Amino acid sequence: MAAVISNSRPALPSLKAVPPLEAPRLAHYLAVGLIAGAIIALQIAVMRVFAVGSWSHFGSLVVSLAMLGFSLSSVVIFAGKGWFDRHWQGAATAALLLIGPLAVGSNLVAQTVPFNAIFLVSDPEQKWRLLANFLLYLLPFLAGAFFLGIVFLKSRTAFGRVYFADLTGSGLAGLVVLVSMYLFSPEIIIVVPLLLWAAGSLLWFAAFGAWKSVVAGVVVAVLSISGYLMLPGLLGIQDIAVSQYKGVAYARNFPDGKRIYRSVSPFGDLQVYASSYMHFAPGLSDNAAFGMPEVPANTYVGMYRDGDGPEGIMRNLAPAEQVYFRYLPMHYPYVIKGKPKTFVVQFGGGISTQAALNAGSTSVTVAESNPMTLRAFRDPVLRDVTGDILAEPRLKVIDYDGRLFLANTAERYDVIDLSLADSVGLSNPGGFAISEKYAYTHEAMLSYMHALADGGVLSVTLWNKEEPPKSVLKLYATIAEAARTFDPQGAANDVFAVSSYLSTTTVLFKRGGFTETEIKTLRDYTKSMSWEEVYYPGMVYDGAGAQKVLDDYRASIFGSGQDATLTQPAADATAPADASAPGNPNCDPTAPADPTLDACAGAGGDAGPQVLPATELQRMTWHALLTGGWEKLAGDYVFDARALSNDQPYFAAYVKVADLPRTLDRLDLFQDDWGYLLIWATLGIACLTAASLVLLPVIFGWRIVFSRSRGKLGTILYFACLGLGYIMVEVGLISRFTVALANPTVSASVLISSMLVFSGLGSLFAERIFDRARTLLPVVLLAVCVLLLAYGFYLSPVLDRIGAYPYAVRLLLCFLLVSPPAFLMGMPMATAMTWLARLGKEHLFVWAWGINGCFSVIGSAAVPIVATSFGLSAVLQWAAIAYLVAIPAFFAVLLPSKAPAVRLVTA
Repeated sequence: MAAVISNSRPALPSLKAVPPLEAPRLAHYLAVGLIAGAIIALQIAVMRVFAVGSWSHFGSLVVSLAMLGFSLSSVVIFAGKGWFDRHWQGAATAALLLIGPLAVGSNLVAQTVPFNAIFLVSDPEQKWRLLANFLLYLLPFLAGAFFLGIVFLKSRTAFGRVYFADLTGSGLAGLVVLVSMYLFSPEIIIVVPLLLWAAGSLLWFAAFGAWKSVVAGVVVAVLSISGYLMLPGLLGIQDIAVSQYKGVAYARNFPDGKRIYRSVSPFGDLQVYASSYMHFAPGLSDNAAFGMPEVPANTYVGMYRDGDGPEGIMRNLAPAEQVYFRYLPMHYPYVIKGKPKTFVVQFGGGISTQAALNAGSTSVTVAESNPMTLRAFRDPVLRDVTGDILAEPRLKVIDYDGRLFLANTAERYDVIDLSLADSVGLSNPGGFAISEKYAYTHEAMLSYMHALADGGVLSVTLWNKEEPPKSVLKLYATIAEAARTFDPQGAANDVFAVSSYLSTTTVLFKRGGFTETEIKTLRDYTKSMSWEEVYYPGMVYDGAGAQKVLDDYRASIFGSGQDATLTQPAADATAPADASAPGNPNCDPTAPADPTLDACAGAGGDAGPQVLPATELQRMTWHALLTGGWEKLAGDYVFDARALSNDQPYFAAYVKVADLPRTLDRLDLFQDDWGYLLIWATLGIACLTAASLVLLPVIFGWRIVFSRSRGKLGTILYFACLGLGYIMVEVGLISRFTVALANPTVSASVLISSMLVFSGLGSLFAERIFDRARTLLPVVLLAVCVLLLAYGFYLSPVLDRIGAYPYAVRLLLCFLLVSPPAFLMGMPMATAMTWLARLGKEHLFVWAWGINGCFSVIGSAAVPIVATSFGLSAVLQWAAIAYLVAIPAFFAVLLPSKAPAVRLVTA
């Protein structure tokens, strides 16, 4: 009889006992850092090109898909590992020399294949054009991925240090690009990654003493950079093909359109155009044409940020023309507040500030977080247009986010105005992508309400250009929720709301509630402007037709397609009244219906004014929000109308998740939510592609993978968790840090740089724990998990505090705030990759790198879905779970390639 007895668990070999295959020198590390930096700089530059040419969301999408280049390169290296081991220098040289020409060529060709996001759903050709852009921009990233993959393969036993060079170089390059945005316009921003690539290439070749390659590198670099700068002009190709549906494209097409100002910086490409055809009157009453002797001519110039806009900059009106302000909805609070102390949350184009000054405000404090805007208004050109508004003695400027100022100040104001702040995107034709709107969140509204003096009025105006209504319902829900929190007993008396169909909506909140006299004054003003009342204290609403309106709107989207406005019955003004119903002395059923008044409400019978379904929906929304029944109404409505919060600050993602499958045969009805639908499509594509790239090595190298390596599934899970967790933290925190840094480009650059630099330091420090990885790395992973959970719960108030500091201090604090988790997150990858090399799992080493890249793409696509559905804190919680799952999976990485030897013992 024989028994099989396993030897005791073999001791893991010491790292020092494994001689490195290569011994990189300092020059090699510097070259790797520069090349990695060039790749990250190219990613940021592509984002800028797409932000100016179409929409920034597509830039992020292209970069996310380009990251698949790392996975694709790993598959190819895995399949041809023997060849790459023998010919690694030639392969690395070829890949390195191709990065620059491919970057130039792909960008140039992409400008000849522009796509139009507006018709992405309805025009099949646009999908192919978008695919062409993806494939073109993939090429330079693929070349860079091959170079770095070959370097990692040949330096696998020194992976921690090479990985440090890779991450740190990428992080520092992010800061270089941030600074370079002050010097280079978007049309030539790609020259920055080209310069980094050229420097890295020459240093790499010089480190090997390959002087012929140095000469070749110089020639290729000079040709690439000169070609990038000169070829568009020589070939008649636009530097950046701007979509014809971008706001700035309209301004350029006006016969007398003229650019009068331009400034570039990390805060965007700010341009101002003048034209006699330019009209920007947000919410202007139609009655202005009848109530004014003459509407002022050439009133505005248009301000565009990255081609989006316009934000109207009003010229300095003559005294006789200033009655014009009375016909704008931002005049509402001044109807009942004389000589107020006013705060304007966002300066923007300055219209709200001019309205406040014109209304007789004794002082106006205005906030503007974008220094480009303030610099533009101090330029002589715009000073002449506005009459040097910033020099007005009554005006005080706060150079950071007004929301954060009001949250931290002891000052109290009679009027706080938030008119169309940061909401230009809500009126773009064809919809908008996913972006954060922190000025409109529940927390922001509470800050505004607390900053009101007794009897003070908060006025919020938003674009109302959607049918069926979407963003306005989210705004109403947010303000009502904040009002109930601020004044639980009297919220119904604190609100007055009006709208103008397919124009704007304005909501007033008064601290202490409106008086009868104020309500009458506001209603008379509303009637004089022919705007529509949607709520005032004491407004009678019976809700008899509420369910029909909701059903009609759902039917217009998911039913036969019949529009709700066609199925809403008109009220019969001549129908006899019900004699048993109480009378209303103000009601004359034979009088013409006034859509702005409810004089006949409760008068009996069916008589009453005809009301548009959109107005009826808004009225029932306010009634439900302030008297009860909102949960049922929101559940029955066809679109998501949840309130905004700092955790979910999105005027987007209106399609409910349960309804997503029903959109596939009617995508043309969701043009204004293409950004949200596109991220679902991106996630699906990323998952399918990642699955393919994970399985390809199994198909082509199954004998090697399954016969020589133990712990394969655990290793796959471990690197999938690292890729998923790291990118979710990175992308999720970019959105979070916008709270303090007030600009997504700056937030992305600072956050990415900080994450990569500190992760690089963590990977370098990981050398100290390699020999004790079995016990120490699970502790590191657990610490990452705890930190991420803590950041999810407590980061928002910390960022609010940081946002009140001077901008340079904010940059430094945000850079350092990321360091604790980022430093620890740099250790798991370096440790595991080094152990795969030490244990001789060379094929798994390459495969693991690809798996990490695949799940990074999945994670980046999943972040906006998780954020819109569950909140930004949930993004960090999901990332924390990924790092927690990685703890048991790590032990599979440490398993030797072959099973321990066994000996037979004869009984």
